[in-house]
Amino acid sequence: MPDVRIHIALAVLAIFAPSSAYPMTSMQQQASAMSAHAMIPKRQFAARPAKPASHRLMIQVNQNDPAVMNLALNNATNVLDYYRKKGEEADVEIVAFGPGLHMLRKDTTPVAERIHAMKDLAFPNHVRFAACGVTREGMEKKEGKPLELLPEASMVPSGVVRMMELQEKGWSYVRP
Repeated sequence: MPDVRIHIALAVLAIFAPSSAYPMTSMQQQASAMSAHAMIPKRQFAARPAKPASHRLMIQVNQNDPAVMNLALNNATNVLDYYRKKGEEADVEIVAFGPGLHMLRKDTTPVAERIHAMKDLAFPNHVRFAACGVTREGMEKKEGKPLELLPEASMVPSGVVRMMELQEKGWSYVRP
């Protein structure tokens, strides 16, 4: 094994020698890397506790049926309550499309009060309501007027595509 002093000397030369005038040999490069590594102080890192896993649930609503809408909201509430009690994070997204879009329509929803209350109920977890843009366009064309959604609803281009994308990201899926 070569003497450590040689490695140190080569490293010092490598630092001060102009690189274009004196190209380093592979042994000099190796010695320089070893000595530079030795000069870096070792830091100790304290182990951090792992962040609780985030649970993600998507609930499909595609029926204009108050019982189905209420069951979807019950499922969401139960999941959020369960993980809140365990001190774990949970995200729930209810995706409404087809006849289920009535759940998020301001003029036809039978569950507006429950949806308004869900934002506060979910804290510190998250609940979102996705409204299908394809369905909305179809309903507006058929009814001949623009549709107003609940303020809690956000538009997505397609409800089915939104569900596919969430599943591709590992979200669990429930259809009440």
